[in-house]
Amino acid sequence: MTKTLGQLAELIGGRLEGPADLEISGIQSLDAAGEGEISFAVNLKLVDSVRQSHASAFILPEIWVENFDRPSIRVKDPYLGYALVSQLFHNRPFVSRGVSPGATIGQGCTISSLVSIMAGAVIGDGCTIDDEVTIHPGVVLGENVRIGRGSTLYPNVVIYHDCTIGRNVTLHAGVVIGADGFGYARNGMRHEKIPHVGTVVIEDDVEIGANSTIDRAALGETRIMQGTKIDNLVMIAHNVQVGKSSIIVSQVGISGSSKIGNGVVLAGQVGVVGHIEIGDGSMVGAKSGVAHSLKEGSQVSGIPAIPHATWLRAVSIFKRLPEMAREFRELRKGLKS
Repeated sequence: MTKTLGQLAELIGGRLEGPADLEISGIQSLDAAGEGEISFAVNLKLVDSVRQSHASAFILPEIWVENFDRPSIRVKDPYLGYALVSQLFHNRPFVSRGVSPGATIGQGCTISSLVSIMAGAVIGDGCTIDDEVTIHPGVVLGENVRIGRGSTLYPNVVIYHDCTIGRNVTLHAGVVIGADGFGYARNGMRHEKIPHVGTVVIEDDVEIGANSTIDRAALGETRIMQGTKIDNLVMIAHNVQVGKSSIIVSQVGISGSSKIGNGVVLAGQVGVVGHIEIGDGSMVGAKSGVAHSLKEGSQVSGIPAIPHATWLRAVSIFKRLPEMAREFRELRKGLKS
C-alpha cells in the first residue's frame, strides 16, 4: 500500500512542505528509513539524525529552526502524527476463518459466523461471541462470557465465568480476567475465604498487556472503563473501578475497592492501597506508593506519595545527606571545642 504525502498530511492535520504527490510506502525510524518511507522527529534535539536520515519525507514539529529543504509535514505533536501514520500502514484487517474444528465449543453458545476461533481454544457453555472477534490458540472462556465486536484475544488468555468484554478490546497473551479476589476473614489461626461472586466488565476500546490480571468482585463488579490502556504485568484487585482513557504502566498494583478516575496516569511499579480514590487527570510517578485519596489533577511521587515538586526537592536533599552529616559532625565538634 502506498499513500501520497498530501494524503498523509491531511490524515494527521499537518502543514505540507514538499510535493503532495510524493508516494510513501511505509514508516520507519530515522536510522532505518529508506527511499519511499517517512520518518519522524519529536523535538529539535534530533536535528542531526534527521539530516543524516535516508527517509524520503519527515513528520516534524511545527517550529523546525533548521533550514530544511526536504519534504516534510509540520505538526503540533509529531508523536501523535507518527502513531496515526503507523496505524495506517500497519493496520491488519480482520479475516474471518470461522470456527476451527480443533476448537472446543460448549453448549448453548451464540457465535457469529464472522469470527476466527483457532484450534486449541476452549469456549464454555452459554458464551456469546460477536462479529469480527479473533480468538487465538489456548484461550479459555468460562461459562456465559460475552465478547464484543472486533475484539482480539491472544494465546492463553483466560476469562472466567460471567465476565463481559466490550467492543474492540485487545487482550494480550496470558491475561487473566475474573479470577477470585484475594479476600479472607481471620478465624483464630484459620483464614476463611470470602467467596467472590461478582463479575468483571471490560468496556470498549480497552487494551490489556501480557500477563496482567483483573480480579472479579466479591459482590458487584470490577470495571475497566472505555479507552483505558493497561501495560504488561499489572494487577488490579476485586471491586476496583478504573475510569475512562487512563494509562496504567507495567507492574502497577491496585488494591481492592479503589477508584481510579478518568485520564489518570499511574507510572511503572506504582502501588495503590485499597478503598481510596484517585481524582480525574492525576499523575503518579514511578515506584510511588499511594496511601490516601488524591484530588483531581494531583501530581505526586514517592513513598508515601507527596506532591511531585516537594518530592523533587526532597530527593535533591537526600543525595546530599552524607555531605550534610559530615558538615553537622564538624560543626558539633567545633562547638564542643
